Amino acid sequence: MAPANPVQIQKHLKGIDYPASKQDLVKHAQQQGAGDEVLDVLNQLPEEQYETPTDVSKAVGEIE
Repeated sequence: MAPANPVQIQKHLKGIDYPASKQDLVKHAQQQGAGDEVLDVLNQLPEEQYETPTDVSKAVGEIE
């Protein structure tokens, strides 16, 4: 299974209100029908508040 890319992740986070916690991101992605690849990546993010989609993409880039 290929890891989710930032574009896939942002697609599943569309419409979320920022700032958002890691739990908010995971919950929103689940509600948007995200697959296991996206959820696995989001679950690896550090526990912090994400102010913008760019912050999420940056954090995703650091875990891969």
